[in-house]
Amino acid sequence: MFKFVMICAVLGLAVANPPVPHSLGRSEDVHADVLSRSDDVRADGFDSSLHTSNGIEQAASGDVHGNIHGNFAWISPEGEHVEIKYVADENGYQPSGAWIPTPPPVPEAIARAVAWLESHPPAPEHQPHH
Repeated sequence: MFKFVMICAVLGLAVANPPVPHSLGRSEDVHADVLSRSDDVRADGFDSSLHTSNGIEQAASGDVHGNIHGNFAWISPEGEHVEIKYVADENGYQPSGAWIPTPPPVPEAIARAVAWLESHPPAPEHQPHH
């Protein structure tokens, strides 16, 4: 009886979750060709770029100090062009672009509370002498 229940459960899962047809995925990504690629590495930095037949693009340049400026882009599954620009330097990785999520604004009451706390620092604690 237990084997019969297990077989029914497995068959039920197989019917409930049919495999996604290959044509629904982005199968052309598997066959993308590199249209152009450039890599120039020098003592004072580097430049690189890549363009593929499926719309993926990348470009970056860096200097001797490790600072990098670049961008990358692709076509979303909805057919929209997504582009992200970035700087990576002593301040860390800093992406920018319309596709980067932004936090909601700080509520007014919280902003007022933070401003009040900044303008009224706590008094130093008194330490007894030993």
